[in-house]
Amino acid sequence: MLENNQFEYAVVRFVPQVEREEFLNVGAVLFCAKQRFLQMRYQLNEARLQAFCPQVDIEEVRKYLSAFEQICMGAKDAGPIACLPTAERFRWLTATRSTMIQTSKVHPGLCVDAGEMLTRIYTQQVM
Repeated sequence: MLENNQFEYAVVRFVPQVEREEFLNVGAVLFCAKQRFLQMRYQLNEARLQAFCPQVDIEEVRKYLSAFEQICMGAKDAGPIACLPTAERFRWLTATRSTMIQTSKVHPGLCVDAGEMLTRIYTQQVM
């Protein structure tokens, strides 16, 4: 029998004007300690971003999301946060902040395969 493992996830959001509290879901990040898993998936639908925020610099948003992903992966050239243990990187990435890239509150769950669960959450919340 396959074992269920606890995981935590958050939806990654593009927030062009923090004071308006409007956002567009652009990705998801999932952490499962038992499976030593921390990954994110994201997609920028440029037409949707332009409709939501006509003055958006899409390349800037892409750079922020890429940095988020590099920290998630623990890339050596992604700065000191990327060198932290996996759980600490997840906590740092999902901390409340007032920037154009934010995350939802963290939600828990159980899964057998963290990668499959990330795909499911990404599909439901972003696509």
